[in-house]
Amino acid sequence: MVDISDKSETIREARAQSLVRLNSQLLQKVMDAKLPKGDVLSTARIAGIMAAKKTSELIPMCHPLALSKVEISIDVAEPDSLVITALCRCTGKTGVEMEALTAASVAALTLYDMCKSESKGIVIESTRLLEKSGGKSGQWSAQQ
Repeated sequence: MVDISDKSETIREARAQSLVRLNSQLLQKVMDAKLPKGDVLSTARIAGIMAAKKTSELIPMCHPLALSKVEISIDVAEPDSLVITALCRCTGKTGVEMEALTAASVAALTLYDMCKSESKGIVIESTRLLEKSGGKSGQWSAQQ
């Protein structure tokens, strides 16, 4: 792991996103919570939060962080897509980008798992960091 002992503690925040494409009939079932495995959106949110907290156990060389906030939002983007956005925050010596990316990814994977009995054609794409703040490098935002 990289030595971060000389770094200053700052408030660090990162927002990441995953896009999940599914057919419109399946999307309607997800939104209406009408799938055999239950409430997909709530379960995906919980999975994303849990994943953010476990990031250092999943990604080699990733520092364990005491997260102060993890928020997962899931919104309809198009007639056939859901956008999962993960926001992570902590006060620490290293950033929370990996936690946000992991949260968005695992929420998307959970959505896939809970919907795969209805359609195998679900596509998870475009997982990316949207923005980060804090630390020596300061503010960064992705090009839209």
